[in-house]
Amino acid sequence: MSSRELFALLDRAQNGDEEACQQVLVENSGLIWSIVKRYYYSGVDSEDLYQLGCIGFVKAVKGFDLTYGTQFSTYAVPKIAGEIRRFLRDDGAVKVGRTLREKGQSLWMVRERLRAQLGREPHISELAEETGWSAEEIASVELAMVAPESLQQENTEGLTLESTLGTDGPEERLVEKIALREAIESLPERERKTIFLRFFKSLTQEQTARILGVSQVQVSRLERRGLVRLREILEG
Repeated sequence: MSSRELFALLDRAQNGDEEACQQVLVENSGLIWSIVKRYYYSGVDSEDLYQLGCIGFVKAVKGFDLTYGTQFSTYAVPKIAGEIRRFLRDDGAVKVGRTLREKGQSLWMVRERLRAQLGREPHISELAEETGWSAEEIASVELAMVAPESLQQENTEGLTLESTLGTDGPEERLVEKIALREAIESLPERERKTIFLRFFKSLTQEQTARILGVSQVQVSRLERRGLVRLREILEG
């Protein structure tokens, strides 16, 4: 289907044409399933996940701005994934614990206060001093609460996880970005923290080694192993 045909269908769907809405849903079922498959491990039936994805897709159809000039899939992918994640967070098998959420909120407030006082992003050591938590504890809390959009942040070598792992077209990159957070959470603890500190906090291997209490060589190995595991999970 060409972009012109798609936009014509979307225009009809936004004006109450249910047949057009159903047609565009059918035409994009592959896109929905490509996102759904990333949540197979969640313990929720795949057909139920697909129905949740369809709800998110229809919301995307209704909310898409035809005049904005962006690709519809770029807008639809986070809507589909968001609907699934919302269910898993609120009603499903995957939940972020209340204590962790409370810690995340506390850490956010401390970070905002220090950012205002210092005029820059606070260092982990400054957050640790302010909260009384260890650097590892802060890393764990921040990784649990991090948003998928942060996965494109550059590390000290100017690399992002997206560019390091490698993906295909723009649509595939969006799907991978959404899946990446879930993949990171499945890594062994030290590999997970290494990836977080290196790519999310943009720390050097030497700084990461000091926080984790290991050598720089071990950090390099942990980083390599973590990236290999991530590739295997995302390609599996």
